[in-house]
Amino acid sequence: GYEELPTAVNITWSSINFKTILQWQPKPSGYFYTVEIHGRTSDVKRKCILTSETECDVTDALRNVKETYTAHILSVMPAEMDNFEEPPFAVSEKFTPYSQTVIGKPEIKNYSQEGSKLNVVFKDPLTPYVFPNGSFQSIQDIFQHDLEYKLYYWKDQSSGKKDVTTKSHNFEVSVDSGKNYCFYVQGIVPSRRENRNGQESLVLCTSVGRNILDEYGTEVFIILAVIAVAVITLAIVLPVVLCKRKKAKKARAVREKELLNGV
Repeated sequence: GYEELPTAVNITWSSINFKTILQWQPKPSGYFYTVEIHGRTSDVKRKCILTSETECDVTDALRNVKETYTAHILSVMPAEMDNFEEPPFAVSEKFTPYSQTVIGKPEIKNYSQEGSKLNVVFKDPLTPYVFPNGSFQSIQDIFQHDLEYKLYYWKDQSSGKKDVTTKSHNFEVSVDSGKNYCFYVQGIVPSRRENRNGQESLVLCTSVGRNILDEYGTEVFIILAVIAVAVITLAIVLPVVLCKRKKAKKARAVREKELLNGV
């Protein structure tokens, strides 16, 4: 009977950019799971009915992203068995997508460093939700003015990091002309108590003004200096040596001529 079925344990919500997966244990044997999503003000929605899996994509059932939900994971017998008892179930922690989904990585579209200005243009992550025309909503479309972005940037091979914030999709910051800079972008929801900071974008670096001294430092300078001294020394010494050899050869030729004349 139902009373003998084990119920789900270790129930967790995993959500990035509003794509939300519910996970739990154990793997069922001889029974199935059905997931019910309960909202405070919305109707109960059933997902992953009679599944033998231990995860369920519940994104569809959480369209009201500011609603707070709980998941009931029912342990049920196979469908062909008629049983009118209420199945046992486990209840998840509460979950509010708007305040708990993780903000994913922004995508850097392009960047440039001209003179003392670093420009970075990026894109919002997309969500699984769509507009009536079928295009996907971005996280900016959902969070509106509650979302901002921060650019962290630093001089290449330096640990001193600076940051600047924007609500648009591009940054322009002042940097040292001719020096290379590295940077990344991160979404932030300041109104949140937890999960305020999103995932960091890829770290990228500019490549203006890069030369061999930037790459290898004083070691290369010393080697170049030694080579320069050697070349200069050779340029001075070689003509002297050649001149002396030429004079010696000439003197030897004169002596040989005198000897022949004497004979």
